[in-house]
Amino acid sequence: MSLPSSSTGTSSSTSMSSAVSLSSSSSSGVSTSSSLLHGLGNVNGTNNESIQLLVDNVNFVVNPDIFSSKKDTMLYRMFFSSPSIAKPNEKGQYIIEGFSATVFSAILDYFKNGIVKCPPNVSVAELHEACDYFLIPFDSSTVKCHNLRGLLHEISNDGAKQQFEDFLDDQILPQMVKAAKRGDRECHIVILLDDDVVDWDEEYPPQTGEEYSQIIHSTPLYRFFKYIENRDVSKQVLKDRGLKKIRLGIEGFPTHKEKIRRRVGYRRPEVIYNYIQRPFIRMSWEKEEAKSRHVDFQCVRSKSITNLSLDGVESNLDSETVARVDLGSTNVTPNVVDNVTEDNDRNNGGTSGCAGDNINPDSNND
Repeated sequence: MSLPSSSTGTSSSTSMSSAVSLSSSSSSGVSTSSSLLHGLGNVNGTNNESIQLLVDNVNFVVNPDIFSSKKDTMLYRMFFSSPSIAKPNEKGQYIIEGFSATVFSAILDYFKNGIVKCPPNVSVAELHEACDYFLIPFDSSTVKCHNLRGLLHEISNDGAKQQFEDFLDDQILPQMVKAAKRGDRECHIVILLDDDVVDWDEEYPPQTGEEYSQIIHSTPLYRFFKYIENRDVSKQVLKDRGLKKIRLGIEGFPTHKEKIRRRVGYRRPEVIYNYIQRPFIRMSWEKEEAKSRHVDFQCVRSKSITNLSLDGVESNLDSETVARVDLGSTNVTPNVVDNVTEDNDRNNGGTSGCAGDNINPDSNND
């Protein structure tokens, strides 16, 4: 029974009197049962029929009316939806997979007093996953943990996801749309503070590609990306939204020119810029990467050269001995060679020219 998870609302707790019991089979096959520490049972007194929930080989005997007080939860939907989405096995048991009996026992606590207490041997992340599945709100008013660091970390992850989705819609997506309207299929965005000033020299701009970066002035977004956990959450959100080749981090960004250094023997002076460390985010929405990287030209032998190489000696071709020919041209018939290796060239006594390459630059496909 796999259903989408969400976290919504809380309900006031209802007084419950009847007991829920659990039973587990011992190695000898004898069924033993014990009463849970909390009382759960019939709310309205109209139904005394119990059901069996099999979780991690432990059988929980529960009155389904206990779930009626929390109508936003998964357990309520399982037994009170029409038609019921829960189907018993041949023994009349409803099997719930993916969770330990200890975690499920803590989940049942929620239907007594509205509180989920994290067991000592259960991680907060595991309890969070269970709360998401059973549609129980995961917050400080619902979940009680001795491990405050783990609790706050999980709450921060939920908050970071919602916060980044707001940043994405309000600030990041407009920059991506600008890049898309230029025909680009990727975007590199640098996050600056509100008071950061970028003053580049028009005659001597930075030469390392920063001129293609898009800039967002946002101190709140800068503070958000300062934490590596937030960057991890953001990366997952972008993956879920269909983007790829996602990179997030902190890099140096030039703000203004500090000085110009003129070196003897060089026509162009060396320009020194001041760099500051700022977060960046890079993503791509390119679909057919392999096709777009194909080079539509080939290298062919120049007709002015009779022999490009001798036996056992490789040729050194300069730019004047190789002609670049467009494959769409009808004036020249190139000498097409596919999958020619260096050894084949030597065995044939000459070099035939290089076929069109498939350029695959190194990239990290995140």
